Amino acid sequence: MKRALPTSLILTLAISFGYAQQDSTKQHIMPVVDGSNGRCLPSPLASPPFPGSEWDGAPIIGAPAEAPDYPLQKALGLAKQKSRIKIYGWVGIGGNFSTSRNSNAPTSYNIVPNSIVLDQIILRVERQPNTVQTDHVDWGFLVDNIYGTDYRYTIAKGIVSDQLLKSNHLYGYDPTQVYGLLYIPKVAQGLLIKVGRFISPSDIEAQWAPDNYMYSHSLMFTVDPYTFTGAQATLRINQYWQVELGVHAGNDVAPWSNSANVNGLAMVRWVSKNNNNSIYAGINSLGNGKYTNEHDNLQMVVSTWGHRFSSKVHMMTELYYIWQKDAAMGGTPIYGPGKPYYMGTGIGTIVPGISAAVGAVNYFQIQLSAEKDYISVRNDFLNDPQGNRTGFATAYSSHTIGWVHHFNNLIRIRPEVRYERAYDKGATPYDNGTKKDQVTGAMDLIVRF
Repeated sequence: MKRALPTSLILTLAISFGYAQQDSTKQHIMPVVDGSNGRCLPSPLASPPFPGSEWDGAPIIGAPAEAPDYPLQKALGLAKQKSRIKIYGWVGIGGNFSTSRNSNAPTSYNIVPNSIVLDQIILRVERQPNTVQTDHVDWGFLVDNIYGTDYRYTIAKGIVSDQLLKSNHLYGYDPTQVYGLLYIPKVAQGLLIKVGRFISPSDIEAQWAPDNYMYSHSLMFTVDPYTFTGAQATLRINQYWQVELGVHAGNDVAPWSNSANVNGLAMVRWVSKNNNNSIYAGINSLGNGKYTNEHDNLQMVVSTWGHRFSSKVHMMTELYYIWQKDAAMGGTPIYGPGKPYYMGTGIGTIVPGISAAVGAVNYFQIQLSAEKDYISVRNDFLNDPQGNRTGFATAYSSHTIGWVHHFNNLIRIRPEVRYERAYDKGATPYDNGTKKDQVTGAMDLIVRF
């Protein structure tokens, strides 16, 4: 595998430079030739260079959502198909230098220090319903498949989960998103129903490399819910308001697992008339909150706020409160053999009563050039007083500055420098429980295909 990667990367780069085309965004909003944004306000952010053109809260009903024809689509002879089915993906390869020797955890996703790894290779097949039009029902679907080291953060109990929960493999596969979509235009200003497995709302950050401002992730994102399996309905009230209601089996667990619990979801999205501000807030998981059969059942209240200072400067801020009952320190256990990159296997001590955590993060972005470069500064805080989320009862902070450069619409790099630490006396969560702080320098390369 190590010998094959350089050759494959060179071939991918060669193919990619042969295709110069418009990138998709975090919300998969495809630019419209006449500059309009469907039934939505003009997009607040420039994408590229930023990961997305819209504020948090996808799907955005009324905005164009069809992805471009990427190289794989063209190579298969499926460009400009009337079916609107898209097949594409990307490769993310990253490396880091670290003051830790064995493990960067709880940093994510780059947990292996002083190494270069295949973070993720994604193959996506999708058809997005046309929610700009209002005269007929439309349908869609999305299937995301991941292979790489990042699988350990998306895996759900009951869905090919033994490779992590029983074996602690460094590399693995996960069908992270598999869902169907039904768009009904005549309910209010549009109703979009999603059924299946999907990424949990609401976060500034996301599982997929192209959707993030930086290579690494905040500590607070590392320990919150990743995916839900269930149903979610998004209703557009007008171009300023959307609401979401849903039901799911709990965080990172299949409905047929013995750890599944019924949880509700209720979120609301608002944007200001000038689109300089946006709030996306609510409860993404609310049920009995009981840690079940050695698996997390996280309850979460969360809010994100986006603010645009100018066309080139904006920020995103997120706050959350997470809790569950009678849970183990460290949360859902991994029973596989301890490996240098992750030695914290086996179930932690059960803490009676409520275990809670508070997280906050701010991203501040400055665009340096049209479609090519930006700088991002991230400051994040996590308080884990019972140690349920990290295995160590302490408060943390991390501070990161990164630069993102797009070589073209298919290839980008994201170098960064990061410092993080634990604050409580005697807490040493880094490098397999031996250090209180950590410095990393990291970079990844993303190539779309």
